[in-house]
Amino acid sequence: MNPLSAASLCLFGAALCATAFRHKTQESALMCPKTPSLRIETGMHTAIINRIGVDAAQRFLVTASQDKTVRVWDLKTQRLLRTLRPPIGLHEDGKLFSVAISPDGKTVVCGGWTGYDWDGKNCIYVFDRETGNLVRRITGVEGVINHLTFSRDGRYLAATLGGGFGLRVYSAANYSLVARDADYGGSSYGADFDASGRLVTSCEDGFIRLYDEQLKLKGKARLKSGKDPFQVAFSPDGKVVAVGFNDAACVEIVSPALLNTGITGLNITVGKPEGDFILSAVAWSADGKTLYAAGTLSNADSRKLIRVWRNENSATIKEWLTESSNVITQLLPRKEGGIIFSAGDPCFGALDAAGNKVFHKGALNPDFRGMHQSFRVSETGAIVDFSYAYNAKKIASFFVNERAIDQYDPKATGMYAPLTEGLPIADWRGYEPKWRGKPIALKSYERSLSLAIAPDKKSFLLGCDFSLRRYDASGKAVWQNSVPGAAWAVNVTQANNLAVAAFGDGTIRWFRYDDGKELLAFFPANDGKRWIIWTPEGYYDASAGGESLIGWHLNQGKAKESLFFSVGRFRNKFYRPDVIAKVLETLDVENALIAADEERGMSKSQSEASRQNFKLNEALPPVVSILSPENGAEVSSSQVLVRYAIESPSKEAIAAVKILVDGRPATSTRGLKKSLAQGVVEEQATVTIPERDCEISIVAENKFAASEPASVRVAWKGKAPAQDEFVVRPKLYALVIGVSQYQESSLQLNLAAKDAQDFAQALLAQKGGLYQDVVVKLLTDEQASKDNVLDGLEWLQKEVTSKDVGVVFFAGHGINDNNGTFYLMPVDANPEKIKRTCLEFSQFKTTIASLAGKVVVFLDACHSGSAMGGAQRRSAAADITLAVNELSSAENGAVVFSSLTGRQYSLEDAAWGNGAFTKALVEGLSGKADLTGKGRITVNMLDVFISERVKEITKGKQTPTTVKPPNVPDFPIAVKMKK
Repeated sequence: MNPLSAASLCLFGAALCATAFRHKTQESALMCPKTPSLRIETGMHTAIINRIGVDAAQRFLVTASQDKTVRVWDLKTQRLLRTLRPPIGLHEDGKLFSVAISPDGKTVVCGGWTGYDWDGKNCIYVFDRETGNLVRRITGVEGVINHLTFSRDGRYLAATLGGGFGLRVYSAANYSLVARDADYGGSSYGADFDASGRLVTSCEDGFIRLYDEQLKLKGKARLKSGKDPFQVAFSPDGKVVAVGFNDAACVEIVSPALLNTGITGLNITVGKPEGDFILSAVAWSADGKTLYAAGTLSNADSRKLIRVWRNENSATIKEWLTESSNVITQLLPRKEGGIIFSAGDPCFGALDAAGNKVFHKGALNPDFRGMHQSFRVSETGAIVDFSYAYNAKKIASFFVNERAIDQYDPKATGMYAPLTEGLPIADWRGYEPKWRGKPIALKSYERSLSLAIAPDKKSFLLGCDFSLRRYDASGKAVWQNSVPGAAWAVNVTQANNLAVAAFGDGTIRWFRYDDGKELLAFFPANDGKRWIIWTPEGYYDASAGGESLIGWHLNQGKAKESLFFSVGRFRNKFYRPDVIAKVLETLDVENALIAADEERGMSKSQSEASRQNFKLNEALPPVVSILSPENGAEVSSSQVLVRYAIESPSKEAIAAVKILVDGRPATSTRGLKKSLAQGVVEEQATVTIPERDCEISIVAENKFAASEPASVRVAWKGKAPAQDEFVVRPKLYALVIGVSQYQESSLQLNLAAKDAQDFAQALLAQKGGLYQDVVVKLLTDEQASKDNVLDGLEWLQKEVTSKDVGVVFFAGHGINDNNGTFYLMPVDANPEKIKRTCLEFSQFKTTIASLAGKVVVFLDACHSGSAMGGAQRRSAAADITLAVNELSSAENGAVVFSSLTGRQYSLEDAAWGNGAFTKALVEGLSGKADLTGKGRITVNMLDVFISERVKEITKGKQTPTTVKPPNVPDFPIAVKMKK
């Protein structure tokens, strides 16, 4: 399947506009939804980035996407500063096609299909960039908002619209309408101001329009190179306008004077209009000496190219390579030279004046384009093959019952590719699929992308741009669902009971084939480690670190910014691996929940009452905003005054407020109120920070949960300390536990105690290197009783200061009780008396959260199983995922290395001398994880080394994972010691 074309992008806005007006009476009666909805959240966009914008100083980059979010980035570091969330509807409403940031960087505006579902017309949302507050709506906009741009002096905001509704210009002072032009014969996708205040626009009616400084139309003209002009850009001196086309492989350079007269014969055409690509996006360099254009122009590997002309000389052409495989949607000049671009992957990036990569920010969702024939499912639908990358590259398999990702096996039996032959369906790739030679009706501008005929050949499934559709053997529609993204691949299970589809947002979803009801959704991050699977009701299971991949979006009304909470904030209610395990078996989420609750000792009536009594809107954690300092602020004192606001949407009192520095409790705070009344309150506190760049975070808690952290990064500009923090060497305190010889004979392991001993020696070898001292409390076998482990945790809590590093290592067994609570099993553990003899993880977690210094946890808590050749399994029957995710949440702040992912097996083999995880860990600490050759081993380096080494040792049977809280930066954990 070819990548999404720029033509498709243009038509998409028009299609939405046309559809809206066909259903105006019905849709405008809807209210802004109050029901929470689940959204994917990767820290990056998950759908096409349509537009980008920068402020005049180029401090900030804003990106708008059809995933219904705007993201604000620090342009220098590409760090995500804030996600702006306007109100969204259940289907199309909220998809964003346009964004702009004011020249002073204080205001962000966005629009698209926005607010139409409840107002009957669209609106432009106006956000305060620093706080993220929605401060205004510009209402009454008839068409979808395709493009937004501020004048260079910041006085005006221009909006071009879909559906022939033309141009609107607003005063940026109060957003009153100051000019409009509705005489457009189609959708407009481009507008640009020059330095004097003139405005030029494009329109698919073929005309370029010029407006003077008073925003009066001075002239319009059709150009010779293409019939569908797309984006426009004034040269910095305002002498010419570059025009990109949605139907031509060239750029036309137009004199504004010619637009006044309507004469186009003297325009300069750069490139040849004919070609199998289009150049729809255009920009000039900051000095006006270079012209850039891009769109669908690609190299042989489908990577997109930016065409470059120097000094307006069409004979001097260069082509710069990007890392995008999808259409380039917009170009903006860098003030240092070169170009900033966005693309449909989604991604954005920058190239310098020589065409070299400055940065590239790619999507974290998998790209299912081109994998239709490789989209195999098992007979029951419980195993599915999928690709992480475009064109079925890097294929893996997901096992629903085991909740694990494994290596793809092309020879695996019982896996079935989609059936595409056996019924009279033709032209199913395109805009006019046919049944027995007659067109199958789709939505306007919608394409059919994928086909699966049921194994009994009595029905079939079509995956389309905007819908998933089932038809019977006569070609009659049985059901159709709106979809979260293009349905790139579909399949039907052999039992004809499940439809499975892979969508453009990176999800694979299971639907009941009879009626189309969605049952499960699965999202694998393309890092190959993290994933999450959930029901529409929100019950989920996830890998370590996977909880952050989805969250609950809550509209607060049509005129207020929306709230967002990761699902981990409600893990006590919704983390239900036992429910997920039963959904495909029962083909019904409610029945799966009842069955799982019964296994926990609940009656059917108790299960139903628990479900009905819980209302997510009434159980929300607090929302924290830092008012000052501003992100990136320079500080020269170690005492920083932090102003913050805390809101309690659930109306509950604030039970605790924590201030963290680089993810750990602040060593000193003055004026901090640790509990607050309900409502919105503004407070301030003075925080002591180290004399270096650092991140300050605030977390508030109520009786339900902790808030998402609010964070700002400050840059140290004071006097440089005489020595950095790792020359004034910290101490390392480690509690190291390993149990092989359990008192319960059925629990025996071979190498867990030796793993602990070898790890302890690896740490002790760091004394005199990174650490001035290393103190290890080693508990193995008979020493690792429950009382001794508790004493060890207390010892660790007393010893670790803010300048130190605390380490906990556990190798042995873990176990879950009937409610899913996780326990570590000391040497005197009795599986029949879990609460009395095992260590509940909450006790472990409390100690970790309270440690003043950096904390790193290594967990190889497993359960013995049968042999695999020479390697003994440490089975993952105990669910450690919940424990890992709790430890690594922002409020607890631990970096957690776990020996495995999902429900794999943790392996040990006498030939290795250790368990696979500890063998890789010890090798890494001894120096092999020094990936840069600079002598220091950081947390991130150790993660990469352990991951690859364990997969190598176990031949892919075990995949360790590392989870680092979002507010904890990478830091050195060891140095390569000289022998």
